[in-house]
Amino acid sequence: MESIYDIRAIAPRVLNELRVKDDAGAPPRRVADTDGGSPLRCCMERSKPGETLAFVSYAPLRRWARETGADPGAYDEVGPVFVHPLDCGGRRGPTGSFPEAMRGERRTLRAYSARGCILGGLLLDGSQERTPTIEEGLAELYADPRVAAVHVRAVEFGCFLVETRRAVPPGGGWTAE
Repeated sequence: MESIYDIRAIAPRVLNELRVKDDAGAPPRRVADTDGGSPLRCCMERSKPGETLAFVSYAPLRRWARETGADPGAYDEVGPVFVHPLDCGGRRGPTGSFPEAMRGERRTLRAYSARGCILGGLLLDGSQERTPTIEEGLAELYADPRVAAVHVRAVEFGCFLVETRRAVPPGGGWTAE
């Protein structure tokens, strides 16, 4: 069975732009990750101890809106993400499964309509007795046919981790209100 959504790292073209000037208009900051473990949005892995990273401002909803013609209005936001400062080759491994390195105890899923408006969301808190998995949460949100994209974020810092988009059915032509 085909997945109803695609899981996406930041696109290579966008990464090339962010490595010059980020979505806040600033050059990237280079930082040494002494301890390692920072989530990398370019390859959906975790950094290694001592690795040099680029710390950039990224506007995932704005970028998605430009591509799809949506208008996020006041929902547009810019936040910090880590990426490799040079092309790392992107995500490796199965693209249809949620990246293990982006999992965590507490995540929030934020659902957006094709017009760019927030439709709702879910808090996934692994410290609670019956918390859905990320896959279960995504399936629940995508059960609403109005959902075009869902962003996965870290709860504590609110950082964007992963973008998912409704998969285009065979033959294309999916649209939502």
